Amino acid sequence: MSTTASDPLAALGSLPGVPDAVDSVRKAVDRVYGHRVMRRRSNEVTAEAALRGSRGSAALAGADWSLEEVRRRTDFSGEDEARTVGAALRLTAEAGQLLSIWRQSPLRVLARLHLVAAGEATPDDAVGRPRLAGEIVDEPLIEAPLPGAEEVAGRLEGLSRLIIAGGSAPALVTAAVVHGELLALRPFVSHNGLVARTAERIVLIGSGLDPKSICPAEVGHAEQGRAAYVAAFEGYTAGTPEGMAAWITHCGRSIELGVRESTAVCEALQRGAA
Repeated sequence: MSTTASDPLAALGSLPGVPDAVDSVRKAVDRVYGHRVMRRRSNEVTAEAALRGSRGSAALAGADWSLEEVRRRTDFSGEDEARTVGAALRLTAEAGQLLSIWRQSPLRVLARLHLVAAGEATPDDAVGRPRLAGEIVDEPLIEAPLPGAEEVAGRLEGLSRLIIAGGSAPALVTAAVVHGELLALRPFVSHNGLVARTAERIVLIGSGLDPKSICPAEVGHAEQGRAAYVAAFEGYTAGTPEGMAAWITHCGRSIELGVRESTAVCEALQRGAA
């Protein structure tokens, strides 16, 4: 993050195009929360959104399985793609349990998320802690220059202070910055993309924008495609006002596509075709 304003996240909310994105996301979320199915069957919508969000996040990490395959499988301990899908499912299940800790100690939550994602796929001494100097990072989708371990530690502390301090920034802006910063830092030796997208989900839930977790941004990120995801992320790493606005609006569009997915789920439940 390159802005130096006293409330940098709030300052990002005024970038050209961002207020419109914030307003569009808010209206989309309000519409799906107002759906009549949400009055009695919101738990079913939440469960389906979790499954579809997990599938989307895994797809961006290289395991682009069909929803039917994710739903059918019970063993995710085999090949690399299966482990990636399993990690995404575990992270989504964990996200809602960490809200109170996130507000007080975001770094503890990030460590927990990496532990959950890594399972037995990462050496024990590298799980749940920021990487050390010289450690190799396995994150093939993101090819941006990798910050050194000292820079990672400093920027994580800065991000943590921003989250704990709160502020007036819209949920979309905060979620996009948390997501983008974690992708830029890649603080762990593995599973950084999955962790970053889960952190985005936690911000959206905890902010009150999506308290029932029915608007899976991961669905929208996957639907827009890996190339668009990387291109938008490059705007974040550039740090220019235009680049930051492009990343935030990309994240906003992803939430709206997640809303569209859950609206379709609501319609199916209403027709009795869950």
